[in-house]
Amino acid sequence: MKQSRMLSSSPTAPTQQKWTDLLSYILVIFQDVHVMIFVGFGFLMTFLKKYGFSSVGINLLIAALGLQWGTFVQGMVHRHGQTIYIGIKNMINADFSTATVLISFGAVLGKISPTQMLIMTIIEITVFAGNEYVVGEIFQASDIGASMTIHAFGAYFGLAVAGVLYRTGLRKGHEKEESEYHSDLFAMIGTLFLWMFWPSFNSAIAETAEEQYLAIINTYLSLVACVLTAYAMSSLVGHRGKLDMVHIQNATLAGGVAVGTCADMKIHPYGSLIIGSIAGMVSVLGFRFLTPCLTAKLRIHDTCGVHNLHGLPGVVGGLSSIVAILLGVSTASSMTMQAAALGSSIGSAIAGGLITGLILRFIVRGQPSKDNFFDDSVYWEVPKEKELDNV
Repeated sequence: MKQSRMLSSSPTAPTQQKWTDLLSYILVIFQDVHVMIFVGFGFLMTFLKKYGFSSVGINLLIAALGLQWGTFVQGMVHRHGQTIYIGIKNMINADFSTATVLISFGAVLGKISPTQMLIMTIIEITVFAGNEYVVGEIFQASDIGASMTIHAFGAYFGLAVAGVLYRTGLRKGHEKEESEYHSDLFAMIGTLFLWMFWPSFNSAIAETAEEQYLAIINTYLSLVACVLTAYAMSSLVGHRGKLDMVHIQNATLAGGVAVGTCADMKIHPYGSLIIGSIAGMVSVLGFRFLTPCLTAKLRIHDTCGVHNLHGLPGVVGGLSSIVAILLGVSTASSMTMQAAALGSSIGSAIAGGLITGLILRFIVRGQPSKDNFFDDSVYWEVPKEKELDNV
């Protein structure tokens, strides 16, 4: 059966026992995904030593808006303007749409005002819902873990916005764009929460027990393989063989992203291990070589490296599903429709991001000055010793 990120929510009341069983299952999934949104994403972005308040605080703000707007927009798109039924399934769908914005938030972290971020949330979720409908309902593509519709879309949308809002001084780096020992530890907390709950994210929309089982196992295997290759590659490209905490915080999650599209396919354990291994290597290499190139050559400053955690692994996920269909392990879609879904997700993200960036730069404005980038004290009351550090 073709997969869409939109879970169905029937207004028909089930029997008491079915209701109890359904609620127990859905509630567990909802809790796992909810923790990823508010704790995982929030703490993953606390690595900047002077931007921790904003990383967690603005994450909460835009997530709260995104959940409401996502519920409305997805309801309008999938219910075709008819009555929108609100239930736990709808809340999970809203979490999915919000995840897209939080991925994009990582690309512009520290360089955008809260007001601009709220406007970006409204626009991005609207574009996301349209692309999701095209991928799931028109192309009938399979993307159970949303490697294409959430991860690749969110990454390239954020990069497009970051490109429009780019400031020349960022090419040589910013004095406040650095971490310290405890800020990296806090970011690692986000990594661990995301890593543990990723199987729930990828299996949340499975329509049968078999599909859910496959999604959980495939994601689990891809994640553990990804960790090993991420550590190995980080040591290989690092100075004197040392590990880079940026790689460990992010690249160890790339396996969950990359296996998402074909998580419910019968790709066998070795298939999951291969996908996870490739994702870990691609992500580390992206951080080491591609991110500096994006900043210096293309004038795109990616604060959190979302291109390496979500963008490239999302593309790997889309390509993996094409290979899986080519090898005959799935009949859920066709290679043509999977390729069209990947192209639609990236294309609509870039187009939507460019338009959003122009709106934020020339209409909404409010972007902090270059000197105030990556600084909590611009928008928050901070402890006095923190204020002294900024003098």
